Amino acid sequence: MDKSDCPRCGHTCTSPPPRAVGSGCPGMQDAQFRLNGLHIDDNIEYSHSSYAQDRLEGRNVQFANSNRSSELEDKDEKTGLVLCFGEMLIDFVPTLSGYSLADAPSFKKAPGGAPANVSVAVSRLGGHSAFIGKVGDDEFGHMLKGILVHNGVDSSGVRFDTNARTALAFVTLQDDGERSFMFYRNPSADMLLQESELDTDLLRKASIFHYGSISLIAEPCRSTHLAAMKIAKNSGALLSYDPNLRLPLWPSAEEARKGILSIWNEADIIKVSDDEVQFLTSGEDPDNEDVVRQYLWHPGLKLLLITMGQAGCKYYTKTFHGQVPGFKVSAIDATGAGDAFVGGMLSQLVGDTTLYQDEERLREALRFANACGALTTTERGAIPALPDKDTVLRLINVCEKQMPKVPSWQNISQWRVPSRQPSRELLTDYDDA
Repeated sequence: MDKSDCPRCGHTCTSPPPRAVGSGCPGMQDAQFRLNGLHIDDNIEYSHSSYAQDRLEGRNVQFANSNRSSELEDKDEKTGLVLCFGEMLIDFVPTLSGYSLADAPSFKKAPGGAPANVSVAVSRLGGHSAFIGKVGDDEFGHMLKGILVHNGVDSSGVRFDTNARTALAFVTLQDDGERSFMFYRNPSADMLLQESELDTDLLRKASIFHYGSISLIAEPCRSTHLAAMKIAKNSGALLSYDPNLRLPLWPSAEEARKGILSIWNEADIIKVSDDEVQFLTSGEDPDNEDVVRQYLWHPGLKLLLITMGQAGCKYYTKTFHGQVPGFKVSAIDATGAGDAFVGGMLSQLVGDTTLYQDEERLREALRFANACGALTTTERGAIPALPDKDTVLRLINVCEKQMPKVPSWQNISQWRVPSRQPSRELLTDYDDA
């Protein structure tokens, strides 16, 4: 067969994608388990197992990078690319909630990192996304790049560091799905991305450039982040900012507030949680419109979004504002929910960059984004829990029927349908209701 990028590791291989780790793939042979997670094992559980198996066995799934590349050769490459910048890491999520890190009996290994989560979310929803960042030249780092490739994300902007490890995060889950983090990064590879390592061609192609604040904490990544923003902005991209506050990573709360706000006025689109509004405004009421306008709005801002968990989100533009209700689900793990929301919103916005000017269309897009976030809380981990477009639309359609009984989301992983056509068997109970 012709040479092509291996969907598991991103290397150029001359054989079909292997069914087992290490067989026939040169990119796999230099690490014993580099991409075990993509073989659907106990370490990384993908909710879209049928989709993953289709990709591994070479069946036609329209998320492959090769398809994206051929499509763009005949089109304006500027159109439709959501480019995410920042960290990609491994989250270790406890298999049982309500335990401290010391008492948790076991952990599930899950790929994560907010900007990387957004890139995968956009791709899973049928969009075109890319990621720029740095990982360690270790088994975790190569596994993470392979996961991007596997999910149809352009990984040409990923760099490897031979002297630093891939970042790790251990997550403590409360019974309601909320969490806290303990990080291992002293320094990790993502902190060491150099400006000279930026893929400037990719930056110039972006329609939307999305980033967080963790990449602002330390040099050289901070300067690299600022340079990437400048290139993307000068090339006509919309700048999307989700601070994704992680206080344990900053020297102090004041440094975190100062660092997050240092690039605030550059963004066209900003998403924050209600807790982050309180933090950034030094304890002011996030429900007070005057507070939001006074502290968080800036003249160049096009859209400000405030997420409120299952309560939904609020939106602010220059001419109108409002609230879109969320979806009540049985939350297991909130990790990645905000990133799924952002991915859902950007996947809608990139196809219609004036969306924020029409309140009715904006509300529809935000309902879609709310559904993305809600579904992600029903499984553990970030990337493994991100839904595809069919699953999101199915949740919205079921809820819009206003059934006399509320469906149970306890077995949401069984309810998720990765195929293009939902199973009649799964739909029967809802239709009868």
